[in-house]
Amino acid sequence: MKTGGHRFAFAAAAALGIGWLSLGAAEDADTRSEPTVTITPRARPGRTPDVQIPHSIRANVKVVLIPVTVNDLLDRPITGLGKDDFHLFEDNVEQKIVYLSAEDAPASVGLIFDASGSMRNKIETSVAAVEQFFQTTLPGDEFLLVRFSDKPLLLTGFTDDVNLISGWLHSTQPRGWTALHDAIYLGIQKMKRAKNGRRALLVLSDGGDNNSRYSASELRELVREADVRVYSISLLQGSRFLERISSETGGRMIRVHKLDELPDAMEKLSRDLRSQYLLGYYSSNTQNDGRYRRVQVQVNQPEVHASWRHGYYAPLQ
Repeated sequence: MKTGGHRFAFAAAAALGIGWLSLGAAEDADTRSEPTVTITPRARPGRTPDVQIPHSIRANVKVVLIPVTVNDLLDRPITGLGKDDFHLFEDNVEQKIVYLSAEDAPASVGLIFDASGSMRNKIETSVAAVEQFFQTTLPGDEFLLVRFSDKPLLLTGFTDDVNLISGWLHSTQPRGWTALHDAIYLGIQKMKRAKNGRRALLVLSDGGDNNSRYSASELRELVREADVRVYSISLLQGSRFLERISSETGGRMIRVHKLDELPDAMEKLSRDLRSQYLLGYYSSNTQNDGRYRRVQVQVNQPEVHASWRHGYYAPLQ
């Protein structure tokens, strides 16, 4: 992150799904014109409204919502856990968990699809993997598609028509360089229009960035502010950048060493997306200082692996 760097503006879905935020309306379908993306100062939240917290909680105080995924050593989701099975800490201070949900709620998913020249021999398998992912859709799910090479293109805004997205994917002609950072930036910006509280980007790429305007540090700051989990598949080679932002958002990156491993990787990411606990707490730190607060989650179960969003920005007023 640059010294004196920018903060990113988010209106409805920023700062980790905290209770003072409301969800935006679904976006109308976008055109294929080149996106204009800018970095602007982070919005300062106003006073806390009386908002609807998922399922049953209503509050006029700030509720922090942390999505958590728990898997066993065989990478299978663990279900049936309760509040007493978790310990949650904010800046090393334990917080009281007041809310837990484990329902399989509808999701808003942004597909970030690499169409650069190096994907030429991987497109067919990659498209088939995305279509496999679509087989797990629920009523109420919605998807958008960003395809990228030299630059990102938003091919469709949020839609429940997976056949439309499949059609765009099958029309892909790989060429050019890899503007991965710009594509993720555009995807997160468009996620502000998601109608569902469960939000994720699914990134499919075979290489690192070599043609973006935005740096890795700027993207890291962006994902810290967004209430979006990043799930990524890195084809044939690893990506420290994708691994880092996926982990920080509570998602994960899977490295695929051979193309025939891609269907299994997609199935794992689909399970993770669908098998989440949502933990809610009232922060014991009542200071509206705008600082980043680190979150840690512990699970009172042996031989498990948990992933969660690593932190959030406090309000500024």
